[in-house]
Amino acid sequence: MDLTRTVSCSIQTRNSNHCKGQLRNSQHCPAFCCWRRGKRCELRRNPPFARLARKDYSRREALVVSAVDGGAKTETAVVEKPTLQEFQVFVGNPMPFGATVRDGGVNFSVYSTNALSATLCLISLADLQENRVTEQIHLDPSVNKTGDVWHVFLRGDFENMLYGYKFDGKFSPEEGHYYDSSRILLDPYAKAVLSRGEFGALAPGGNCWPQIAGMVPSSESEFDWEGDLPLRYPQRDLIIYEMHVRGFTKHESSNTNFPGTYLGVVEKLDHLKELGVNCIELMPSQEFNELEYYSYNSVLGDCRLNFWGYSTVNYFSPMIRYSDAGMRNCGRDAINELKILIREAHKQGIEVLMDIVFNHTAEGNEQGPILSFRGIDNSVYYMLAPKGEFYNYSGCGNTFNCNHPIVRQFILDCLRYWVTEMHVDGFRFDLASILTRGSSLWDAVNVYGNPIEGELLTTGTPLGNPPLIDMISKDPVLRGVKLIAEAWDTGGLYQVGSFPHGDVWSEWNGQYRDIVRQFIKGTDGFSGAFAECLCGSPNLYQGGGRKPWNSINFICAHDGFSLADLVTYNNKHNLANGEDNNDGENHNNSWNCGQEGEFVSLPVKKLRKRQTRNFFLCLMVSQGVPMIYMGDEYGHTKGGNNNTYCHDNYINYFRWDKKEECSSDFFRFCRLMTKFRQECESLGLSDFPTAERLQWHGHAPGMPDWSETSRFVAFSLIDSVKKEIYVAFNSSHLPVIITLPERQGYRWEPLVDTSKTAPHDFLSNDLPERATVIQQYSHFLEGNLYPMLSYSSIVLLLVPDA
Repeated sequence: MDLTRTVSCSIQTRNSNHCKGQLRNSQHCPAFCCWRRGKRCELRRNPPFARLARKDYSRREALVVSAVDGGAKTETAVVEKPTLQEFQVFVGNPMPFGATVRDGGVNFSVYSTNALSATLCLISLADLQENRVTEQIHLDPSVNKTGDVWHVFLRGDFENMLYGYKFDGKFSPEEGHYYDSSRILLDPYAKAVLSRGEFGALAPGGNCWPQIAGMVPSSESEFDWEGDLPLRYPQRDLIIYEMHVRGFTKHESSNTNFPGTYLGVVEKLDHLKELGVNCIELMPSQEFNELEYYSYNSVLGDCRLNFWGYSTVNYFSPMIRYSDAGMRNCGRDAINELKILIREAHKQGIEVLMDIVFNHTAEGNEQGPILSFRGIDNSVYYMLAPKGEFYNYSGCGNTFNCNHPIVRQFILDCLRYWVTEMHVDGFRFDLASILTRGSSLWDAVNVYGNPIEGELLTTGTPLGNPPLIDMISKDPVLRGVKLIAEAWDTGGLYQVGSFPHGDVWSEWNGQYRDIVRQFIKGTDGFSGAFAECLCGSPNLYQGGGRKPWNSINFICAHDGFSLADLVTYNNKHNLANGEDNNDGENHNNSWNCGQEGEFVSLPVKKLRKRQTRNFFLCLMVSQGVPMIYMGDEYGHTKGGNNNTYCHDNYINYFRWDKKEECSSDFFRFCRLMTKFRQECESLGLSDFPTAERLQWHGHAPGMPDWSETSRFVAFSLIDSVKKEIYVAFNSSHLPVIITLPERQGYRWEPLVDTSKTAPHDFLSNDLPERATVIQQYSHFLEGNLYPMLSYSSIVLLLVPDA
């Protein structure tokens, strides 16, 4: 291998046309030469294993350094020596990607197959704020490149030091290339991203996209996990809580020491424990730019932000501005704050899932910014059409080229990092169907190493066995973590019930959401489909050998109405978004219970409370994995806005004052229902219930009504802990008296009746007047009957006959 290269001299000697130093055999100094007429003279040296990057000169001495595998020998020459910062520069290794501490220095490695040149830029934290580069290390492709990987190893003082890259090559969008040597690009493998320290604050000059750079890692940034180990709950036992880190504690009523941060969430873990949650799903908490949509909102008099965060800038980096530390210690303290959240959640018996957005990035379409992937290797990282246009299966301007070999490796490396370094317990993949589409320039040789006869796939074609999903599903490091797919995309690919590798992956069950909403509000024709939902959707999953836990059941999520708004509004009210109410979903399957909005009659208010209890009860008695949306447990309203992506305000903030107001009402009902689910062996089955355990009923025992006009569904379920439970839903506008199944030597006792006001909606054992309330039903129960009001649901328990 020829290691000869050209070295540009960075030392100027006085009054001389040649180097002062002479080496053996009277050769000119091979490391440094003079400046002539303002241009750098270039000499060749062999072998070029290392060099020094220098600033400021005061003594006539320098080091000529050569090194192999980190070893070094030095020779003295009489030239100027820097007295300030210096970096020893070595060839480095191509693996692993990113910046890695080793052998007393840092190895930098980045992939780019189409770049013609690469420069490592070192930037101090102070210089970042002034948009200056502190040091530039030009990488020689003959030495600092192996295959398509650029690499270099540095020793020196990296305190308060950041880094990025410059790449040069074609700027030819029609060929898929966006190289621009004037731009400093973020390493896709950076572990912390620095730009601004405060959420929502503009950079100097009102800049929404200031220069960003990655943290140079340090060997001193160890974190004390205090023996933390994965909880590894069986997925069937989970009760998931979808939450927004900032929104959870930012409202002033949270009274936290660190509002809107990872540490703020730590302060409120007791609330989640009280609710009965054992798994939190954090909405995007990888680095994104909340100023992406920044503009004045005349409706509310504030500014629109990217509050939700579904527009990732860097996948390895926690969102710095969700930390109290901000940019302190170059982002290391922010990383540790998220680690503290995960560690303390585990202590409380709560797993942590990350909502991750691999379907697209913040760089958007051809009009978007060049931040990282686009400037490093656009044609590799994005799904491109033949003339360079961006495929847009994400609806956000670009589509990540997930099944390209390099991108597959990137995604695997990222997931492993979050599991091994950050201790997360799993992932929810936004628009995960994109992960199953064929990559740009797809061919079997590209993926499998050999052609497959007769195979002809175009970019974006859904793949029966997508390599990325196969790799994630079989990865030894990721084995056992939770993998949840949002199994659709905006390109029309809908895979609920058929997402690949279903024995490992579970899915957000959008069909559960839609069917349950329809039935509970009293729409004809959904009784049979509703029963399927109660059983864990075997119509979707059983045929493929999957289980109930493959279904993540939810009524509401971040995208759409909150639970309170679901029973308050027939129509979306998104004017506050500043888009003339044209954004957001138009078909919400909601019902306002007779009057639109919050200011309504008392009977409508009572019916709405009944309906929210019906929805939550349904969620807790369904087979599969229930997911609760943040704030639904106290009845949070967004004022009918079903697309609150842009609001960093009370619309999205958890209202702790409202939670306290309803602590004896709906919140009590929710925590008692989650506790009941956890107590019942039969409400988290590992397989679909059969007739040996489950019996369907109608108004009379064993006589279910699956007709188009039926609005009544009931079932009894044998439970090893509770003996047997009876659950019924009456979504009709008419009351009904039902006949209960007879059980010799036992009688039915009411536990839940959503038509009753709190606290009689849930007759817990600690309720002082419980016996009196049950006695009021004795004349019905003695006849094996129970009266159900319209739009109500009940749970009865089988107890020994006195």
